[in-house]
Amino acid sequence: MERLRIVGLVLVLVAAGCCADGTKDTKKKNAMDYTDADLERLAQQWEDDEERDDADNFPPRRPKPPPAAPAFDPSKMQPGKEGMEEMLKQSKKGQVLMVFAKIGNDPSKRETEELTARWEESLRNGGILAQRYIISDGKAIFMLQDGSEAWALKDYLIEQEGCMEVEIDSKKYPGKRPDRPGFKKAKNEEL
Repeated sequence: MERLRIVGLVLVLVAAGCCADGTKDTKKKNAMDYTDADLERLAQQWEDDEERDDADNFPPRRPKPPPAAPAFDPSKMQPGKEGMEEMLKQSKKGQVLMVFAKIGNDPSKRETEELTARWEESLRNGGILAQRYIISDGKAIFMLQDGSEAWALKDYLIEQEGCMEVEIDSKKYPGKRPDRPGFKKAKNEEL
């Protein structure tokens, strides 16, 4: 028993001796227990850190300007319809553009959302990033951040079943398959 007291006393003295060397751990100290000397030491550390940070500071970064559109060269333009579309693509590159899509057979808003959501997903899988907004029953807007992709979007949409018309810059392109088989029959069954 006496031996345990001696071992305990030795352990207490060793622990006290370790802390008595002047290196108190201020991280474990409660903020309310800080002395004036501790606060002065902390303020000095902050000032030292600020001096080091000033040397590391760089001027604020500015966003990179968008890449310049290639210069328009009319000699490279193809004659005919393809040349005009190519010229329009070049003029819309890097600009936000809205493409309007009209769905045939007078669908409800829910049907419009379902169909255009499928189109949007297919476009995304094909690498065309377009945001879809429903305007009304049977009408939607596809917003593109790069307007030069509008003609690829148009080519996709006019081939889709149910797309009656696509409009880009007030020019309308008729859909090749505006009717959706079974659409009217399903609509009449709901009534």
